[in-house]
Amino acid sequence: MTPLSKLIAFVSAAASFVRRQMRALMAYSKSKVSPDATPKQGVPSDAKYVAKPISIAKTQDRRIGTVPDKVCVYAIGDIHGRLDLLQKLVGKIQADAEALPADTQVKLIFLGDYIDRGLSSRQVVDFLISDRLDPFEKVFLMGNHEEALLRFIEDASFGQTWANYGGIETLYSYGFQGPRQMMLGTQSDDQTLAQAWDDLWRGFRRSIPDAHLTFYQKLAAYHIIGDYLFVHAGLKPGVPIERQSSSDLLWIRDEFLSHAQPFEKIIVHGHTPADQIFYDHRRIGLDTGAYITGRLSAGRFFGNDVRFIST
Repeated sequence: MTPLSKLIAFVSAAASFVRRQMRALMAYSKSKVSPDATPKQGVPSDAKYVAKPISIAKTQDRRIGTVPDKVCVYAIGDIHGRLDLLQKLVGKIQADAEALPADTQVKLIFLGDYIDRGLSSRQVVDFLISDRLDPFEKVFLMGNHEEALLRFIEDASFGQTWANYGGIETLYSYGFQGPRQMMLGTQSDDQTLAQAWDDLWRGFRRSIPDAHLTFYQKLAAYHIIGDYLFVHAGLKPGVPIERQSSSDLLWIRDEFLSHAQPFEKIIVHGHTPADQIFYDHRRIGLDTGAYITGRLSAGRFFGNDVRFIST
């Protein structure tokens, strides 16, 4: 590839990335005015390394749960390829945990969506499976974006769909560019584009590290501890947890968000971005749109105390 063609490819990739980020920003802006997504309780803008207690003045709006004695749980929202924010948040969690009693078991629960949209998706997974988190017990949940990657691994034709909501950034982090026709916005026949995706698919399958593929394949659907159920997107109302579909656990929004009645457990989830953390008598939403806002958030659960940490 000549220097000029490399420059053209780089500019094309950058332009494509900017277009997707603008679409994401528009979608995020719409979510801010949605009644289902508008938060009632936020993270202080000056959040420090020590978690801040939330206000529980309006007890009718919040349900207080507990976790087992001598266990502190930190639940981390959607990362979306923002390694910089993940490293910063883990540093804050580690500093906060140092103030806990010495015999406390510290558990990190990641709510999924480690990849896509952000340009450091591969590097996020490298960090998560490294020894950096060895001091903690870890639970990694499946997000809809990880499900999309696994679907692409099995089906090259899913690439175009995955690309529409952030897969291109993940492929880029693994050393691949999207099909030239798509990156340049040029017209091509379906057969040519399908062949381009098939070629990319074959290369990606050959090169993805075994440790990464194992990580994606072993992600859990949900996790229960104490009075809390941790899941990526939410639950379908009225359906027992053992009968919930993976589609609902990973993708549900309006039906779950607008459901007025409490669930058996307090649901701690990500998936639906909002300006600030949401907390009421049914659920705690921890997706603060890190990839577009620069704010990655976590909930801290210790005894019956709930606090928040944010970048």
